[in-house]
Amino acid sequence: MVKLLHYLVVGLFLLGGLAYWLLKPPTLNPMADAQAAEAMALVQTHKAQRAPTLRQALTDRVQAIAARGQGVRLGEWRVEQEQGDLYLVKIHLREQGTTQWFEREYTWRVDLGTKSVVALTLPAADLMPAESSTLSR
Repeated sequence: MVKLLHYLVVGLFLLGGLAYWLLKPPTLNPMADAQAAEAMALVQTHKAQRAPTLRQALTDRVQAIAARGQGVRLGEWRVEQEQGDLYLVKIHLREQGTTQWFEREYTWRVDLGTKSVVALTLPAADLMPAESSTLSR
């Protein structure tokens, strides 16, 4: 009886995990939407100020913080459709300060029609090359 109950619980967990994986919203799985995937790729491969790409610039920043012995965590890339061909691409970076953790949000607006990437937050603008680092609203 107990063994049957254990199998039932494990089966329910597997079934729930499968249902979640199939039904999760596109912001959690940008690859489910081809345009969202393209928007994320445009941001990740966009030229950065001190690195070949924005993705590499973020990776370098994380490695530099970790090399100083501070705790650091880079979040997951998220993509949200704003309207039409406009998408928001976001990623969070959590850094350990002297007394507390703080979080930086990197946000870019991508226009798939013109293939343009514009930084919306100061941390994101800091990574962008000088000619394209202007903030937009």
